[in-house]
Amino acid sequence: QVQLVESGGGLVQPGGSLRLSCAASGFTFSSYAMSWYRQAPGKERELVARISDTGFTTNYADSAKGRFTISRDNAKNTVYLQMKSLKPEDTAVYSCKAQWGTFMYWGQGTQVTVSP
Repeated sequence: QVQLVESGGGLVQPGGSLRLSCAASGFTFSSYAMSWYRQAPGKERELVARISDTGFTTNYADSAKGRFTISRDNAKNTVYLQMKSLKPEDTAVYSCKAQWGTFMYWGQGTQVTVSP
């Protein structure tokens, strides 16, 4: 059974940091590109960051560049999103996605709220 379980979300003050984790099981994690998406209330889901199966290639949304870092540990079947200098506009549900060709899996998401 495929599972993607996110954790690490919560309430943080502006300027703070959080590290999100996404633990994968039920598929060959090291073969899949992994991405973090977010969806804020009333807005469409947007790509935040993506990392290749090997971890050698990463891509970021403009809003994440310089503040967020995506990484993965294929030995632990886990992908991370380190977020710093958080802003209120980063408030959203953050979800991870695994993709290999047309095969795609999503996690349930974790809430990140940035507020004084």
